[in-house]
Amino acid sequence: MTKLKYAAAFTFAALSPNIAHASEISTHVLDLARGVGGAGVPVVLYKSEGGGKWSEAGRAQTDENGRVRSFGASADHAPGVYKLQFDMSKYPSVGAEPFFPEIDLVFRVTDAQGHYHVPVVVSPFGYSTYRGN
Repeated sequence: MTKLKYAAAFTFAALSPNIAHASEISTHVLDLARGVGGAGVPVVLYKSEGGGKWSEAGRAQTDENGRVRSFGASADHAPGVYKLQFDMSKYPSVGAEPFFPEIDLVFRVTDAQGHYHVPVVVSPFGYSTYRGN
């Protein structure tokens, strides 16, 4: 492959949008006090079954940058109400006793083809969330 063809192929691949083929859910723990991603945080994804009942739809642990990019290769998240449950009980270290030992974020998936990135920004005595991209 010539340099020009290689450059054109690389540019096309780099600039092409990532197309979601099924609803995707991802998250990110951002540690505001330390200025880093929250690594090693267990996260469970639940789907509402109605009537206050939840069924587990996936589980993961944040990577070294505080991210969970997927809750499984075959994850297909139909429209509905979901909950991300973050176990903060040992973050940032084993001896930690955080004020919020568990954080639950409840959100609605409406687009079966959409990407839902739901990060949480944490600090010692507070947290915040938003729909990211």
